[in-house]
Amino acid sequence: MDSKRLLMVLFLITIGLKIRVDAQQPYRWKSVQIRGGGFVDGIIYHPAEKGLLYCRTDMGGAYKWNVNLNQWEPLMDWVSYKDNNLMGVESIALDPSDPNCLYMACGTYTSSPGPNAILISGDRGATFKRVDVPFRMGGNENGRGNGERMAVDPNNGKIIYMGTRIDGLWKSEDKGNHWSHVNGISPAPVLTDAGYSIGKYHPKPAGIIFVLFDPKTKAGNKSAVIYAGISQKGTENLFRSTDAGHTWSPVPGQPIDVMPTHAVLSADGSLYITYGSNPGPDTMTDGGVYKYNTTTGTWTNITPVKPVPDAQMGFGYAAVSIDAQHPQNIIVSTFNRYKAGGEDIFRSTDGGSSWKSIFTGGGGGKIDYTLAPYISHTGIHWLFDIEIDPFNSNHALFTTGYGLHETFDLTDADHDKPTTWSVKSNGIEETVGLALLSPPQGVPLISAIGDYGGFVHHDLDKPEPGGNSINPRFSNTTDVSCASKKSKIIVRVGEGSSGGNIGYSLNGGETWQPASTQPQQSSKSGSISVSATGNSWVWTPQRSAPYVTFDNGNTWKQAVGLPNNTRVIADPVNAAKFYAVDLFGGKFFISSDSGKTFSQHDLNLPNGLPEQGSHGDVRGGQNRLYAAPGDEGDLWLPTSDGLYHTADIGKPFKQIKGVDQAHAFGFGKAAPGKNYPALYLVGIIKGTDGIYRSDDEGKNWIRINDDKHNWGLILQITGDPKKYGRVHVGTHGRGIFYGDIATNN
Repeated sequence: MDSKRLLMVLFLITIGLKIRVDAQQPYRWKSVQIRGGGFVDGIIYHPAEKGLLYCRTDMGGAYKWNVNLNQWEPLMDWVSYKDNNLMGVESIALDPSDPNCLYMACGTYTSSPGPNAILISGDRGATFKRVDVPFRMGGNENGRGNGERMAVDPNNGKIIYMGTRIDGLWKSEDKGNHWSHVNGISPAPVLTDAGYSIGKYHPKPAGIIFVLFDPKTKAGNKSAVIYAGISQKGTENLFRSTDAGHTWSPVPGQPIDVMPTHAVLSADGSLYITYGSNPGPDTMTDGGVYKYNTTTGTWTNITPVKPVPDAQMGFGYAAVSIDAQHPQNIIVSTFNRYKAGGEDIFRSTDGGSSWKSIFTGGGGGKIDYTLAPYISHTGIHWLFDIEIDPFNSNHALFTTGYGLHETFDLTDADHDKPTTWSVKSNGIEETVGLALLSPPQGVPLISAIGDYGGFVHHDLDKPEPGGNSINPRFSNTTDVSCASKKSKIIVRVGEGSSGGNIGYSLNGGETWQPASTQPQQSSKSGSISVSATGNSWVWTPQRSAPYVTFDNGNTWKQAVGLPNNTRVIADPVNAAKFYAVDLFGGKFFISSDSGKTFSQHDLNLPNGLPEQGSHGDVRGGQNRLYAAPGDEGDLWLPTSDGLYHTADIGKPFKQIKGVDQAHAFGFGKAAPGKNYPALYLVGIIKGTDGIYRSDDEGKNWIRINDDKHNWGLILQITGDPKKYGRVHVGTHGRGIFYGDIATNN
């Protein structure tokens, strides 16, 4: 081989190596430890194998309990951005005769254009086959704690039934591979309550919320008797088939003034059902517990404490469970009993003839918050599933809005002794990362999350020992920002129950205080930006014009020249400069007087303006700017149509080649030998969806995640300015992750 040819071969090998290295870099990903942080709405035990159990969440996927590691293992981190609707798990079903078989019904919103699918696993969730289905699911809609909607015939593992919200009852006869609609039961359950909705939006029925087989009955090789419960009231809501699902009829004598929430069939032939006036977690004002004798056809009202159907003092019942070893031992949970004595679990050892309370009324139940300190101020709530371990009568679990609790002394209640419940959320991370701040100095991360405010994370691998006790405490924290040159000045905004909706710290997040005023009494949430030196803050409250303060929130003035709902960012070098963009309006705004006034300019993007979503959203992009640390006027604009950059605000934005979509964007510490900060991006580059890093201002990108680490919808990303390669990712329901470059150590 001559020298020229050898040089060419070496050149091609070098190029090939560079392409492979630049294409993907191994990262080690770990959860930022919060523990729980979201609604675990279902617990599913396998009836024949000890220690095999799963749980589902409303928007953060599903988990399997690892007995050896004593923690939950996520099963759905592989779900991609385009399939993120699958992260809401509507139901889980197990085959009683085959512990390896697992079925999950996945779909977060019935109105989502995203897919709805049955995920089928023959290896306990290690791998899945996906079957897209025509029926819609609402894993994060009202009634998501009811169930279970899907069930496998214990006499024939090929047969599966699935109750849906708005598409009736469906059946598979080949282990979930094909599905057909079942006739004879209401295909679209009746909506009977104006308050029966998915939160504050459009009323929707919860549909068929449970399917139960009676394993003692047979028709050939199938179970003959099947029960299905419909979340409706004022008409029949419990149906039964006695011919293996061919025909259905309402069960005579059933209560219809309330709607079922959960049901379980005991070994002695008793069907126990909890009821509420609403599927929940919207408010319940009435409810009860009933026992149906499947042999005699007799109904008995066994409600432990009868609610007064009143908007203030009313409540309902959410869940019921039976001790598999002692069929007369049952537990039930309340919902919305906050003003009528407190949320509780009631236990009976005589089939519901008498009851003892676990927490209230002298029950004395205790909660150990050690493993998740942040929940100590919340109280128990949203107990929409409770389960007694089928192999241990002393062991029980219940779901909450922030994870799971368990006890190993349940039977102490039978002897008038208090039970102790501890957090069982190790491995579950279900927070929604609304904003992430990794300051130039100090703690590694400050998070703004939905429902539980946020945290100052001193150690990413341990839950905060003080919880989220930040003054003022917010339910949602929507944004957090620090002064780039004086990073101990940190401001956060959100929605608080008292003490205002904006708070700040002057010592790097160690202590906090509320601002003495806010722009208007109704000002809340939105976005916040702090100038480079911390002398001025610009707050754009939700559905409001932006406001500026120069005295830590003692006084406020409306920023002139900006439309409502415009997010403002600070220049990291020049304390007098702020920037904003109206992406769909095609306008760019600059302030040179610390946010008092803004001048308007045309936003001339090379390919025109991105397409706006049908609901005014950004179609996977972001309607905001990012200012590169260390340089004045160096701005980046991520959009659904790509990524744009200008190093000088006096010059037009240029499109970064290869970036097809940018869902989230941020900066981190520069690579060794580089002066410009590392760029981090969640989006699509050259047709491949992923998480990326660039060390050369966007000229080349390295994919830093793999197909096992997608986490559905990612909302936020930011690097750590103190450590090269460190990146933080905030997801929509799978918590917050941090990643480091993998090493051989």
